[in-house]
Amino acid sequence: MISIQPFSTNIMVQSGALPQCDLSIVVVSYNTLEMTRECLASVMRNSAGLTVQVVVVDNNSEDGSAAMIKKIFPDILLIENAYNRGFASANNQGFALCGGKYILLLNSDTVVLDDVLRASVEYLQHNSRTGAMGCQVLNPDRTIQHTCSGYPTLVRLLIMTLALDRIPGLSFLDCYLMRAWRRDEEREVEVVSGCYLMIRRELLATVGSFDERFFFFAEETDWCRRIRESGWILAFTPVGTIIHHGGGSVKKLNYNRDVMLTAATVRLHRKHGGSIAAMSAYLVLMFFNLSRAMVWSIGSFFAARYKPRASHFVNVVRAYRTCWPGR
Repeated sequence: MISIQPFSTNIMVQSGALPQCDLSIVVVSYNTLEMTRECLASVMRNSAGLTVQVVVVDNNSEDGSAAMIKKIFPDILLIENAYNRGFASANNQGFALCGGKYILLLNSDTVVLDDVLRASVEYLQHNSRTGAMGCQVLNPDRTIQHTCSGYPTLVRLLIMTLALDRIPGLSFLDCYLMRAWRRDEEREVEVVSGCYLMIRRELLATVGSFDERFFFFAEETDWCRRIRESGWILAFTPVGTIIHHGGGSVKKLNYNRDVMLTAATVRLHRKHGGSIAAMSAYLVLMFFNLSRAMVWSIGSFFAARYKPRASHFVNVVRAYRTCWPGR
C-alpha cells in the first residue's frame, strides 16, 4: 500500500495535470533520517531563482523519516511505501509525479551547496545535445569524490582486477574508474553518478525510466547506456558542488554491499551482452574477490590492521554464489 502526502507548495496545480516548474527533485530515502533532513534543508536553502518541486519516496524506513518529513517539510510531496521497493522502482514512482522541465535524482545522503541547482539547469538550457549531467561531488572533508565513470566493459573489469589501471605510466588504462582525473574540468562521460543526476524531462518519453530488475546498484549505469544509445550526450561539469557522505542506506550492508554490486554488474552484462558476457563478468569478478581475499588474509598474519579487509573479502567469496542473476 502506498500513502501519498498531499502536494501543497507554492506551485499551482491544475486539476488532472502535473505541476509545472523548472526543476523536479526526486529523493529516495531509507533509514537515513538525519541525512535526509540535512539534504532537504540544503535544497530549500539553495533553490533561489527556480520553481522547484521536491518528491521524497520513502522505502518503509523504520527510523521515523516519514514523520520527520511531514513535520518539518510539509510542502514536500511524500510517497510512503509499505516495503522497500529498491532504488530503481522508488525513483520511477517519483518520476511519475514530476512536472519539472528538468528532473534531478538526488541521494538522501547529500548536501546541496550554493547555486549548483540553478547552474545545472542553466547548463542543460545552453547545451541542447546533453541529455543528462552531473556536478562536482565532494567528500565530507571537502576533498574531491571520484564520481562519474566509464562503462564497466569486460576488458575494463579485467584491467581493474589485475590492477593494471594503478600502474604509473599506464594512465591510458585508467578509463573505467578514472582515478587520475581530478574532476575539475567539463568532460563527456559514459556514466553519470546517481547521487546527483539531472536529466531532461523528455528522456522519460524517449528512453524510458529505470529498469526495475536492478534493485540496487547498476540501475543508473544501465540507464546512462540507454541514454547514450538514444543519441544524447552525458556530461560531467563542475558548475557547482554537492557534498556526498557516501554509503547512506548501504553503510549497514557491510560486505553485502559488494555482493549486491557484483550481482548488479553481472545482471548488467547479461542484459546487454547475453549469457556468455554475464558468465565472463561473473568469473572476472570472482577472481577479483578471491585474489583480494587471499592477499589480505596473508597480510593479516603479519599485521592486525589487515584483518577487517581480509574478513570483508572472505565473506564476499562465501556469498559469491548469490551473485548470479536470478538468485
